[in-house]
Amino acid sequence: MTTTTALYDVPGRKARARHRWYGIAATVVLLGLIGWIVYLLADTGQFEAEKWRPFEYRGIQELLLDGLGNTLKAFGLAAVLSLVLGAVLACGRLSEHRPLRWLATLFVEFFRAMPVLVMIFFVFVALKVQPLPALVTGLTLYNGSVLAEVFRAGVNSVERGQREAAYSLGLRKTQVMAYVLVPQGVRAMLPAIISQLVVALKDTSLGFLITYEEFLQAGKLIATNLNYDLPFIPVVLVISPIYIGMCMLLSWFANWVARRERRSVKTRAAEVAQPGPTDVLSGPGGRG
Repeated sequence: MTTTTALYDVPGRKARARHRWYGIAATVVLLGLIGWIVYLLADTGQFEAEKWRPFEYRGIQELLLDGLGNTLKAFGLAAVLSLVLGAVLACGRLSEHRPLRWLATLFVEFFRAMPVLVMIFFVFVALKVQPLPALVTGLTLYNGSVLAEVFRAGVNSVERGQREAAYSLGLRKTQVMAYVLVPQGVRAMLPAIISQLVVALKDTSLGFLITYEEFLQAGKLIATNLNYDLPFIPVVLVISPIYIGMCMLLSWFANWVARRERRSVKTRAAEVAQPGPTDVLSGPGGRG
């Protein structure tokens, strides 16, 4: 028998078996694709010791570590500034003052539609700013505009009754926002916030186009100085797992924060004892 819910039909025994075979087939195809790629790399000699020996040199290791540090520096600055800018713009978008709301909307829509690389080049070339500030400025303007919409959507996702109940208690708008709407909206915002921060982390690689000495720029310098065929492939095989690991670490941190928030005393529902048969309300004169 296939049971039914209000949203979808729960798969029955045959459907579950069919889905299991779909999963097995997709896994086999994925493993075959990975095996084919590994075969091509081995066939072109990319796993030979000669092509990996340069990574044992201390100078190359220091170059990679310096590039990684510069990448994390740019990402840290861009992430903090993007969160601050996004919060400010979200407040403007949620403002009751029409001119402020229109100004914030114009700012968000303009910089959200503008390509990140164009903004970075404009700040670097037209304004003649150093590579690190130019990269951070471009990332901040774009990601801050996107996060502003994330914050606004998260606040608006809270049920209207929560806002009305807070106002009925005499709270001001800032208090309603700080104590009621934002704490509840954070749960809806968190996945999108982390996703956008991962985008900002990957976009730091655009810094090599303006000669910023970040991780990808370090890999490019190493590859151009290696004297064998296809020197970029070993460099990519070294750099890519590190980028993927940083993104996975950021996602793990977000999941840890979400679990910690769910266990927090402030977000946990208070337990109310069930009334017993002898619990009565005392009226005038102490009678139930």
